[in-house]
Amino acid sequence: MEILGIDIGGSGIKGAPVDIKKGEMTAERFRIDTPQPSKPKAVAEVVGLIAEHFEWQGPIGCTFPAIVQHGVVWSAANVDREWIGTNGEELFKKSTGCPLLLLNDADAAGIAEFEFGAGRGQDGVVLIITFGTGIGSALFNRGVLVPNTELGHLEIRGKDAEERTSDRIRQEKDLSWEKWAERVNEYINYLEALFSPDLFVIGGGVSKKHDKFVPLLHTRARVVPAQFFNDAGIIGAALAAQVLI
Repeated sequence: MEILGIDIGGSGIKGAPVDIKKGEMTAERFRIDTPQPSKPKAVAEVVGLIAEHFEWQGPIGCTFPAIVQHGVVWSAANVDREWIGTNGEELFKKSTGCPLLLLNDADAAGIAEFEFGAGRGQDGVVLIITFGTGIGSALFNRGVLVPNTELGHLEIRGKDAEERTSDRIRQEKDLSWEKWAERVNEYINYLEALFSPDLFVIGGGVSKKHDKFVPLLHTRARVVPAQFFNDAGIIGAALAAQVLI
């Protein structure tokens, strides 16, 4: 059984069909730059183009980089503020002509990692943290997802954590891996004090270079790199959309 997974990010929107029994993409992913400004109508058109590219007519799982409750978007840290209060799920259903489930992007990545990746078989509390344009988070307790945690917006030294510690900030400030790891350490130690996780899974595009910084991180919990890297959102979105079948 295949479901189309679409992952909306601050810089790109990408999708691919996913075999939900194996947790694997069955075709090369297709990517289009996120429209700027990223207003609802413009983003919906791109989501429609991705579904059209695959000639898709079945269920779709779609991520969004914000709080999503019952299909409605309630925050807009890295997208246009016009999204706040918009029913993105209904908007994308219309643009694709398909049944569709909308969920938080980091929650989707977490589902992929927990079901088929680095968190598979892990009992207790698992925190998946994605470092990219911002910082996303997915919190699991005994296999149950606590949705929309958005822990990238915790305050660190008077700023949102993602304004100090995201991969975007690492690149903009040209931080060495060692300097950036110091910031990541401060952040995840704060998370550890709040949630006492058994395992941290580090995801997002920067996880491809995990050997540069993960060995520099020090917590009581184990810290491991994600297995799906930047494809986790696509795979997790498709897995979450199984409820549509």
